[in-house]
Amino acid sequence: MSLVRTSVRAVALLLTTGLLTHAAAQTAPTSPAPATPARPAVTTPAPAGAAAATERPSAATARVASSVAVELSALVKGQIIRCPDVLKLSPQAVCLYTKSSVPALRPLVKTKLGSRAVGDWKSGSKSSSLFVADKAGGNVAAFVLLSQLAATETLLIVDGVQAPAASAARVAAPAGVVKGQPYVLGSDLVGVVNVSNLGGGKFRLSVSGQSPLTVTVGQKTVQREGGAVELPLAPATDGKNLIFPLAGLRALGCTVTPAGNNLTVACGAESVGLRPIVF
Repeated sequence: MSLVRTSVRAVALLLTTGLLTHAAAQTAPTSPAPATPARPAVTTPAPAGAAAATERPSAATARVASSVAVELSALVKGQIIRCPDVLKLSPQAVCLYTKSSVPALRPLVKTKLGSRAVGDWKSGSKSSSLFVADKAGGNVAAFVLLSQLAATETLLIVDGVQAPAASAARVAAPAGVVKGQPYVLGSDLVGVVNVSNLGGGKFRLSVSGQSPLTVTVGQKTVQREGGAVELPLAPATDGKNLIFPLAGLRALGCTVTPAGNNLTVACGAESVGLRPIVF
C-alpha cells in the first residue's frame, strides 16, 4: 500500500474519533514510496458558497503559507500528501508526512522560522500549533500544525490564515450587540466548542469534559445542568450564525490568550486561533 493512501487513511481515522487526536491502534506505513516534492500552487481562493462559514486565506497569506511549506518540507524531509477533506483546509494548504515525532519537530520548526514565529507553540495532547508572520514583527499570515500519527510519525500542515478584516466583514451588526465589545462566531470555534442551533434563537454549546450551555439570543442568563449561569453580555445572531461574547467563553472553561494580531482560544486539550469581531 502506498505511503500517500495509508497516510491519508491514518489522518482520516484520527479525525473521525476527535480532531487530530491519537488513535493507539493506528499503524503507519513501514515502506514509504518515493514522492515528488512540488511547490504548492498559489491562487486566489474561490468565493465561498452560500453555506460556507470558514474563511479562506487571501492571496497574500497563501503566498506566505506556500513559502513556509517549501522551507519546512526541506527541513523535515517530508513527503507531500493530499490533505484530508475532513480538515476543511484551504485549497493552498500543504500536508507533509514525516517520520519524526512532534516533540522533536517543535524546536526545529521554530528555529527555522526564527523571528517570523509568533509566540510559542500551543499544544494539546497529540498536536501543536504555531502562528507565522509574513515577516519579522509583521502580521500573522499562516499557521503550522503538527499532529502525531504514531510515536515517531507526524502530519505537518501549513495553511494561510484569513485576511485581517475578513471576520468583521462577513456579518452586519445585529440587534443586541454592544459596540466596542469583542464577539466570536460559533463557526470560528469549530474544533474546540461544538455549537448546535436548536431553533427559536436557542443554541447549545458544549466542550469535552464540561456541562453544555443552552443560550438564548438576547439573554444573559444561560442554562446549565444544575442551574443558571450569567454571561457578561447577551449572545446575538445574524439569523444564521451564533455571535457569542468573547468574555462568555470562560463559562465553558475556555481560556483566551493573545497570539500576535489574533487570539488563541483553548478549551481543554484543544485550541484554535481566531480574530474576534468588534462592532
